Amino acid sequence: MRALLLGIALAVIGCVVLPVSAYFLDEIETSPGSTGGLIVPVHLALTALIGAGLGTAVLSRDHSTRRRALTGAGLGLLGAVVGLVVMYLLLSGALVVG
Repeated sequence: MRALLLGIALAVIGCVVLPVSAYFLDEIETSPGSTGGLIVPVHLALTALIGAGLGTAVLSRDHSTRRRALTGAGLGLLGAVVGLVVMYLLLSGALVVG
């Protein structure tokens, strides 16, 4: 049950982290030093790190810390993919909210 709730929380976090990382990394001008190509890797890394931290804290203590962290990181990456898909659908107009 805890893993399911953690997965749902990380899917929501994955949807929120993508626009936040794009806000800080996207630049209007495409210059040689532009960081626009780092948005998705930073998004994946942040959600994996957040997932590892939450996985260690939330998941059952029956397993080792390493296993809980890896499970959380995997769920974080899954949440990042959900965030990417949701943002793609929102931006393409296939998913209309409201």
